[in-house]
Amino acid sequence: MGKGSKRKHQKKIDESIDSESETQSQGLTTLLDPPKPKKARKVVPDSDLCLVGPPIAPAEARQRWPHRYQSKNKVKKQAVIEASNDEENEVLQAKNHYVEAIVDGCRYKLGDNAYVKAEDGNLDYIARIVEFFETVDQEPFFKAQWFYRAEDTVINKDNAHLIDKRRVFLSDIHDDNPLNCIISKVEIAEIAPDNDSAAKESRIPDSGLYYNMKYSLQHLTFKNIFTEISKKDSGTSSVVSSECGSNNTSSEVQRFDNSQKYLLDLYSGCGAMSTGLCMGASLAGIKLVTKWAVDINSFACKSLQWNHPETKVRNEAAEDFLCLLKEWEKLCQKFSLLEPNKPSETVSSETGEEDDDDDDGQGCEEEKEQEQEKERQYDSSSEDSSEEFEVERLLDICFGDPNKAKKRGLYFKVRWKGYDKSYDTWEPIEGLSNCEERLKEFVSKGYKSNILPLPGSVYFICGGPPCQGVSGFNRFRNSNAPLEDVKNKQLVVYMDTIEHLKPRYVLMENVVDILKFAKGFLGRYAVGRLVSMNYQARMGMMAAGSYGVPQFRMRVFLWGSHPSEKLPQYPLPTHEVFSRGGVPNEFELESALTLADAISDLPQVNNDESRDQRNYGTTARTEFQKFIRLRRKDVINLTVDSRHAPSLGMLCDHQPLQLNPDDYDRVCHIPKKKGANFRDLPGVVVGENNRVEWDTTMDRVLLKSGKPLVPDYAMKFVKGRSTNGNKS
Repeated sequence: MGKGSKRKHQKKIDESIDSESETQSQGLTTLLDPPKPKKARKVVPDSDLCLVGPPIAPAEARQRWPHRYQSKNKVKKQAVIEASNDEENEVLQAKNHYVEAIVDGCRYKLGDNAYVKAEDGNLDYIARIVEFFETVDQEPFFKAQWFYRAEDTVINKDNAHLIDKRRVFLSDIHDDNPLNCIISKVEIAEIAPDNDSAAKESRIPDSGLYYNMKYSLQHLTFKNIFTEISKKDSGTSSVVSSECGSNNTSSEVQRFDNSQKYLLDLYSGCGAMSTGLCMGASLAGIKLVTKWAVDINSFACKSLQWNHPETKVRNEAAEDFLCLLKEWEKLCQKFSLLEPNKPSETVSSETGEEDDDDDDGQGCEEEKEQEQEKERQYDSSSEDSSEEFEVERLLDICFGDPNKAKKRGLYFKVRWKGYDKSYDTWEPIEGLSNCEERLKEFVSKGYKSNILPLPGSVYFICGGPPCQGVSGFNRFRNSNAPLEDVKNKQLVVYMDTIEHLKPRYVLMENVVDILKFAKGFLGRYAVGRLVSMNYQARMGMMAAGSYGVPQFRMRVFLWGSHPSEKLPQYPLPTHEVFSRGGVPNEFELESALTLADAISDLPQVNNDESRDQRNYGTTARTEFQKFIRLRRKDVINLTVDSRHAPSLGMLCDHQPLQLNPDDYDRVCHIPKKKGANFRDLPGVVVGENNRVEWDTTMDRVLLKSGKPLVPDYAMKFVKGRSTNGNKS
């Protein structure tokens, strides 16, 4: 008999993550994260195994396995197209096929699962038997479709603890092995991912193994494989049940209908990601609305609120927002608003009863600090007063420390009876124990108007957790313990929010370094968290330039979808793109967009330009420029109200950061060529090891003011090794 075959693999796992193995010309790049080679070993004497019964009829065998009957030689090189591989392989040629075999006294049938002997020191492999055949040399073989444990997948051993150790994944990897590599039969239960804990436990066999997803190695995808029958027989709700969380017995509020679905944008910035998703959903006939957005940057929040008045924008940290959501759910439970299957009444914020001077649920904003200081002064001056204050109503809610008093907790913004809004204060919930009616009134009204999301009420969560912790520009990255970096902990907060709210879809964006830094630990963690929550998951990379944007901009995208939903594909590229590689020739693509396509119609601007609006003075020269100039009402899925006055043909915010005279003079000396910077100025040279040094052959060049053209700090930065990508 021949040796057991190796499982198909390419390079070691670290090489595939650390190297930039991205086909940068394509819109989607999948990172191949190959498994460690699995070499099955013989453990059963030849005398204790045999193929059983009459062979399958030759005509049927040739129809089912035509690639096995192409040659009289033992192997034949040919292209075998499978989900995992379409390269040329050496295919064992068969004399006969069988439906059963006996190994060490145990009878196996096609479709049975078995342990297969691994190399010394490794856990035995797990395989589904999909083929029994006898080679032309009369050797008994079986074809294995491998099950992967979590540590065998992209999740990796460092994050395998996130996954139930009894859970395995049916891979798309197949290969041939001698029959005597089989050790024993094993039962593996197929369980629908939306089974609750009790139903799942009752179906897991004595072997302790179960599966509910297929793992595609080539596309880094975890996808449902359960049948419609198993879905119907599960007898459970469609709410995701997580492996890594506590048993949540609260009633998830399903608030989806055919007319409108809600999106939460975390780390929203100015809202570009959610805006694009809503536009795309609109083209597909789905009304997706950004109902809530959260960001810690107050300026970004103001911009998003201006452009999207329908969105409840909260200027606060994501971890505070998550704490608030948990407290909000408790309040809704307290006032019996979360009855199972209770229909929700959606009231738009525009129809609320509050005055124009009230807060509209926007959260704790930095601009309130001055007002809060006034409130504290007032409280201090009236400390000894015996006057009692009566709560007129509650205006807003937040979690954190809005009074900057180092007392974190749940707070409500209070309007005091007999006082105007200048005396509104943030009060802790403990101080409102005598205001039960006002509290119930606020929570009931907030529940109806959806001021905050509840578990099951969010259709889509999108966001890009801060990337500073993994970015290659960060010279202080913690590669030994990535999650101890406070910036990287936002990835944990993001996943915790998903686990709490249980949306139908998830889309996360991040820089490519999330797959390279610390051997891809954070990317693996993100996938592991989604899979542990029984979400289907797909990770890949897309270049913005492949979709009509005038820049390359490669980014990682992670899809997640509820078990009852279809896992989205990545879109095919529409444009060529300038990159280090070629362009995909499988598609007829539009030409790549350049910077000129985007800004060639912009007028020149002076250092002292102060106008907020001005005329273009030219007509749009490209389709991209025509799109950018569209009026708001002509852009799909954008809300228009009285604030958004039509300004057809007007150019807004075309102003530079005004430089001081010396810096302006320095900028004017830099050559107008691609990649130019201070290294191109007279008086400096680029020496060995890419280090910038003073040019000793000439005097130091001075500005009109007498200051040096190249300042000392430019030379000292990174010890003179500061470069741009074109010169490194």
